[in-house]
Amino acid sequence: MASPARRNGSEQEEPTHRPPLLQMQGTSFTTQANALLRKNLTFQKRNKKTNGCIITIPFFLCLLLFGLQTGINAIFSGSEYKCGCQCVRTSTSGCEEECGVEYSSASQAVFCPIDSPPKWPAFLQVPAPQYRAVAKEGTDLPSASCRDVGSCPVSFLYTAQNRSFAEGMVPFFFQMSNFNLSDPLLLSDLTPGSSSWTFSSNFIEPAILSPGDSYAILPNCSSFSNGIPFSFSLGSESVNTDIKCAEPSFLWRESYNLVNDDLYKGFRGGNPRNEINEISAAYDFGSTSAKKFDVTIAFNATYKNDTGESPPGLVRVSRSMNLAAQAFLRMLQGADAKLPLWFIAEMPKVETQLKLDFASLLGPLFFMWVIQLLLPVIMTYLVYEKQYRLRIMMKMHGLGDGPYWLISYGYFLVLSIVYMFCFILFGSLIGLKFFRLNSYSLQVVFYFIYLNLQIACGFLASTIFSNVRTATVIGYMYVFGFGLLGNFLFEYFVQDQSFSEGAIFAMELLPGFSLYRGLLEFSQYAFIGNYKGTSGIQWSNLNDPENGLKTVMSIMAVEWLLFLLIAFYLDQVVVSGSGLKKDPLFFLKGILGRNKGSKRTPSFKVANSQIKIDLQKQDIGHERESVERALSHSGPPHAIVCDEIRKVYPGRDGNPPKFAVKGLSLAIPRGECFGMLGPNGAGKTTSISMMTGLLAPTSGTIYIEGLDIQENVDKIYSCMGVCPQHDLLWETLTGREHLLFYGRLKNLKGAELSNAVDASLRSVNLFNGGVGDKRSGKYSGGMKRRLSVAISLIGDPKVVYMDEPSTGLDPASRSNLWDVVREAKRNRAIILTTHSMEEAEILCDRLGIFVDGELQCIGNSKELKSRYGGSYVFSIKTDQSEEGRVMDMVQRLSPNARRVYNLSGTQKFEVPKLDVRIADIFRAVEHAKREFSIQAWGFADTTLEDVFIKVARDVKDTEQ
Repeated sequence: MASPARRNGSEQEEPTHRPPLLQMQGTSFTTQANALLRKNLTFQKRNKKTNGCIITIPFFLCLLLFGLQTGINAIFSGSEYKCGCQCVRTSTSGCEEECGVEYSSASQAVFCPIDSPPKWPAFLQVPAPQYRAVAKEGTDLPSASCRDVGSCPVSFLYTAQNRSFAEGMVPFFFQMSNFNLSDPLLLSDLTPGSSSWTFSSNFIEPAILSPGDSYAILPNCSSFSNGIPFSFSLGSESVNTDIKCAEPSFLWRESYNLVNDDLYKGFRGGNPRNEINEISAAYDFGSTSAKKFDVTIAFNATYKNDTGESPPGLVRVSRSMNLAAQAFLRMLQGADAKLPLWFIAEMPKVETQLKLDFASLLGPLFFMWVIQLLLPVIMTYLVYEKQYRLRIMMKMHGLGDGPYWLISYGYFLVLSIVYMFCFILFGSLIGLKFFRLNSYSLQVVFYFIYLNLQIACGFLASTIFSNVRTATVIGYMYVFGFGLLGNFLFEYFVQDQSFSEGAIFAMELLPGFSLYRGLLEFSQYAFIGNYKGTSGIQWSNLNDPENGLKTVMSIMAVEWLLFLLIAFYLDQVVVSGSGLKKDPLFFLKGILGRNKGSKRTPSFKVANSQIKIDLQKQDIGHERESVERALSHSGPPHAIVCDEIRKVYPGRDGNPPKFAVKGLSLAIPRGECFGMLGPNGAGKTTSISMMTGLLAPTSGTIYIEGLDIQENVDKIYSCMGVCPQHDLLWETLTGREHLLFYGRLKNLKGAELSNAVDASLRSVNLFNGGVGDKRSGKYSGGMKRRLSVAISLIGDPKVVYMDEPSTGLDPASRSNLWDVVREAKRNRAIILTTHSMEEAEILCDRLGIFVDGELQCIGNSKELKSRYGGSYVFSIKTDQSEEGRVMDMVQRLSPNARRVYNLSGTQKFEVPKLDVRIADIFRAVEHAKREFSIQAWGFADTTLEDVFIKVARDVKDTEQ
């Protein structure tokens, strides 16, 4: 007898006995990998149009960028984007063309060569009058009324450790001196200031072009109330204007924190009302003394116009530095001491032409979309195999997880490499600087690392999703969403120097942002390289302070391995279409020991009082005894042994638990076909799912050829064949290709494989007429069913499960299929479910009827009919007026007879066999014919269908 722990306890302990082991030789890793590789290559050959479309996406995108780049280049080749030349009259008649900034139009000047750049005064950046700082709630700033007349002073803040020393320097910042206004460079004596925006170079000083925005910073402007007259020549043009006078105002602050607070509040956006109250500059003299000059200057490097835009430009900071140094010198040496800053000048430059590398400018966004388009493809492929149970179908026929991961990963890697190779090749051939200027070896390494990370992400995502449509939608949302976030958010953070590097690093932990950062580096280096005529990013640039490529490559490499391990782990321990889940600590099995690593706790505890066991059913009791003998090795070997397996689904939403299978004990020897009968929802498919490893039993144990299916499922699959209830086929593969694949998984090779495939096709009538070489997607439902049966039997499996194999077959095909199953059961155990009683009687050596998750009876067809069919069925048809006389006749034959059907004169009776003899029935009918009209009558023994109906009805009546 079974141990109490296995019989009654809710905990599942390791059994003390198990059936004898059959020496099974599974296929090797290489054989499985070879079979899957051949199948995948054939599958991809059938999908060459789809793969071709994927490969051509980079080509069309590069072609689009090339067209846009060509159009932009055509625009920039016009004369307005080249250096302008002007005719300058000489002493002789005629003219001579000279080119340069002095002679060019404003739009052409920036492209001209400048051998000797002009010299400009160093201006101090000052706020415009309407933006200068004024008093707010009792501060020491001037009254706001000065803005009405434009007389607000230019404010400067200062602080120091030695206040008296700093206050001594303040009067020496701005002093009146003799000056000559005939030379622009002598504006240096006036301490010139300007509120105009700067340009990106100093070839032209905007303060000279807009003298109305220029100021002379003087301590007393009362002498220059009408402005300071100023005239100079700009090329051939004469400029006459008046420079405004602005008085400086120095304000003391106790600490630099207070200085910084005032600067921030005065800056645009630094206060709730978004008011501008700008300070020109601030000086922190720190530890400055007579023997030491220590100064920190704060200034606004992001002057904005009234629309809030900040044009790119240089920083006017040299004059601020000169003023501080000169004030320090004058305080120590006297007011006459000078530290002149006469001018500033740009470096000479050659003639340039405007260039805009459109591909590099838009590269991060568009190229990110192109590269990530492979992610939804990978996810769709993997989730498709899981959703339609193709993965578990392959697994149940012997394909291990190792070969599956290796071949699938290798296929996606090859596809990704070809995809990126075409991407780089197309881009380079059509001349995109994004590819040509950057180091090819660096690009290859970067893309290789990311492609592997992307494949790992695809495998990881496939463990989460179980529906293809959901996975596809989420995949494309990820692709386009991260592209837009990278372009409009992440890039802004990267370029913002004030943004935390730690926060950027945290964002780069997301693979989408890592890819975008790498593409951004390639793009920026290529853009600058194209503009300057130099190369793009090289290996030597990885150590540049602001280059983040090295960091993201390291992040992606680590995540690649980490995500791959997590994906494999989740694939093993999460039930999502790939079979039985493993123990969460399965990788420690060798360390913890066999018993500790394999001990399982049922997912749902079953109370004994909830399971009703009818001990009066002798056939069920004998079957349990057979199970005990099989477990103790005292009987003949059995291929399948189910020891009290149960499946209970926990109750939800207030509903009670669902008992799908209530303690099934079954022992099936080799050479027997066992039929499982029962109404829909009786638990047949659930039982087979547990026997094939699709579901884990709540309690109980299943042994296949002596191996526990939850411990040795991979070994068991090598000797198993399955014909599922629904055909699990690849639509693009032919019937022959299906059988070749599954035959290789069963270790068939060469001529043996070819002969086995041909024999299988012939056995199910798919050989003649080339039917076996047609794609299964073009098969009818019956042809697919026959192919599924052939797949389950190829390779001589020791155990075969057939779930309603004849569904949808015509009578001829069904009869042929029965011949195949009868031939196949000679040396293997077969479990078959069906709703055809005829099929069950013909094929099955024993039958078990399931009702309400429980095995109600078991035995061969004759035993069941004898046990549950102790009645004859007597049918008779007469006029409706004669029904009473028929009833009297039957009652005389058998008082225990029961009428089970009555409609318009047609009646059917169950007559106990012990009450009558067949001759009595014939004599009674012949006598009745002389008394009333009998249109038709019949007398039959109980059928299997009657038994089925009776058992189901009895169980239902008992429950009620």
